[in-house]
Amino acid sequence: MINTDDAKVLINLARSAIEKALKGKNIDVPQWVREKYSQPAGVFVTLKKGGRLRGCIGLPYPVLPLWKATVHAALGAAFEDPRFPPLQSEEELNNTTFEITILTPPRELKVEDKRLLPQLIKVGRDGLIVEAMGRSGLLLPQVPIEQGWDSVTFLAHTCLKAGLPPDCWLWDKTKVKTFQGLVFEELSPRGEVVKRESA
Repeated sequence: MINTDDAKVLINLARSAIEKALKGKNIDVPQWVREKYSQPAGVFVTLKKGGRLRGCIGLPYPVLPLWKATVHAALGAAFEDPRFPPLQSEEELNNTTFEITILTPPRELKVEDKRLLPQLIKVGRDGLIVEAMGRSGLLLPQVPIEQGWDSVTFLAHTCLKAGLPPDCWLWDKTKVKTFQGLVFEELSPRGEVVKRESA
């Protein structure tokens, strides 16, 4: 189980990876970090500036060791999120807070009547993945809490994230998957790391 001390290590790793990249270098990950965080895990890194989203990228499935997935997600959030320009400077990085979400493996929700899906989703606990027509959208568990959504609205926005109609979760061939996440966040740039409680 990941605790706040582990999260601090991983957030520092994420920040260091971005710092090195801004200087055109690769991060040198200590051997003890590679060994301690070698278990595969899905992970998302979220960057916020002044409390507003600045980038969020991650791996939903446990395909890489946790340390490597963290580095990959951090670099993606800083430089590859298509919604934002790449992070430009160390000064900007120094004004950015980090949030890390470590995911359980996604599990498909199966029901006879798709209209019952919202009843199976607990807002604040579950993250969502919607897959249809070769597209997929993912929203983390903390998103509907931050936006004040119910489970139906959460499903609709996950469909929109996939570039699909908001009611595509009702389609026969659409797959809806849930996962849970441990969320840790910095209270200020390079500041205290705390676990965000789920609903």
